[in-house]
Amino acid sequence: MGNKQIKQHLETAQKTGILKISLQRLQEFPPQLKTYPNVLKTMDLSENRFEKIPDDLGRFTLLKHLNLSGNKLTELPDVMGDLIKLEVLLVMDNFLTKIPKTLANCSHLKTVNLSHNQIRDFPVMLSGLKHLDVLDLSRNQITSVPNEVGTLYITELNLNQNQISSLSENIAACPKLKTLRLEENCLQASAFTPHILKESKICNLAVDGNLFNNKQFTELDGYDIYMERYTAVKKKMF
Repeated sequence: MGNKQIKQHLETAQKTGILKISLQRLQEFPPQLKTYPNVLKTMDLSENRFEKIPDDLGRFTLLKHLNLSGNKLTELPDVMGDLIKLEVLLVMDNFLTKIPKTLANCSHLKTVNLSHNQIRDFPVMLSGLKHLDVLDLSRNQITSVPNEVGTLYITELNLNQNQISSLSENIAACPKLKTLRLEENCLQASAFTPHILKESKICNLAVDGNLFNNKQFTELDGYDIYMERYTAVKKKMF
């Protein structure tokens, strides 16, 4: 994308609050954004070749929707925490190994998609964000789900295709969690304790592709109580 095209996009965005510069093979943050007025509510820089996002991003404190997917990012800047109005954060298909602790400041987050990265540790900084509804961490390298998971307010958690061998039963304490996806991990059937199956609000539990078969799962203590929740939700859908 030439400077003329970028200029046109920026001029339009100044009126609409929506900046979309995706699929342009950009390797660097457009320098024009360093002095750009703080008017943007949506920024889409997906499907480029960014390896780093500069601290200038922190200036855009009105952002509600940020899409950085499909780049070559290995990290996100700490200034992400300055985007206090952010509601949707999409950073799938990158090379992230971790995310900044400052995301805990983004108290309006509703959807976070970090799938297909190289994240090793569960992002505990997202626990306690009361508006967070959907968290997608699928296709990463997470090995355990820690105790802090119990303070997530999400309704859906996707952990498919990680390397999880340890699941804290504090997940039963999640006040709104309905859908938990743990397919293709390294879990034993015993990870799903009676406390999780009986006491949680989870009514859609996807566990195929772990270190146990379906028969072992259905024979677990509490499976019948989980199935009562599952069936009740299915009935409401029809």
